[in-house]
Amino acid sequence: MHLLGRSALLCALVGLLSFFIGKAAYAQFGVLTQDVRIPVKESGYTIAARIVRPDGKGPFGAIVLNHGVGGTAAERHSESPDQLLDSATVFAHHGYVVMLPLRRGFGVTGGDYAEDPGPCSNPNFPKAEQAASQDVMAAYNYTRTLPYVDGSHMILAGQSAGAMVSIYTAATRAPQGLVAVLGFAAGRGGNPDYRPGVPCAIEPVAKLLDTLGKQIKVPVLFHYAANDHYFNPATTRLWYERFTAAGAKADYVLQPAFGADGHYVFSAAGGAKVWLPAVERFFDEYGVPFSKN
Repeated sequence: MHLLGRSALLCALVGLLSFFIGKAAYAQFGVLTQDVRIPVKESGYTIAARIVRPDGKGPFGAIVLNHGVGGTAAERHSESPDQLLDSATVFAHHGYVVMLPLRRGFGVTGGDYAEDPGPCSNPNFPKAEQAASQDVMAAYNYTRTLPYVDGSHMILAGQSAGAMVSIYTAATRAPQGLVAVLGFAAGRGGNPDYRPGVPCAIEPVAKLLDTLGKQIKVPVLFHYAANDHYFNPATTRLWYERFTAAGAKADYVLQPAFGADGHYVFSAAGGAKVWLPAVERFFDEYGVPFSKN
């Protein structure tokens, strides 16, 4: 019995020590999080969002980081800021506040799914992006009001369809204070189970980028991995070329294959080792401030 008590005490001490080590490791990074609800004033509803930010008064630049679109209702209902939290934390470590909004029809925001482009045989991507951009702009404007944010150094970013709505919002709404867009695996229409690497609506996306390329005023990073099972390199290079041919400033980065599906390099564990250097080069090229640890 005495031996059992000592073992239990030892386990408790180890657990307590692990807890405090974990707390100390977290604290040294100086990253804070907060969950909020953001009103979409013109439509009378709110969206859920998470703020990830450096610990300090700032003012800091800010990134509105937008999630993709799951192929099923179950995937959309399970969407969470947790899925991009590691990537957001990387940016916070480099001196940026990150806003992670959940658009209508996703996760705890709830409501109707508003950004369905319709069938791939005749998609209406402008309509879908317009609906999504309403929520993105609500998050963007809210972020600029935060007392620790420098509203003149704003960035829109996203993964997959989240990257597309970031580009669309930047081009069509000309947000105040916007300095750049980061697009990770940007695209629409991909279905790796049906046609791996070849999306179903290549030309409709290209036509949309034709239009957006004429309107956008800030530089855009198009970042992909060679083994993206949603959008293959031939497709993404075409989209980039159509976008820049219309007059946009942009960089195209094709990383080597990453993991089982490079579409998720931005959100995957260890992915920052791949995408962060590309972001740093892009920011250096266009004079965007970025603290290098």
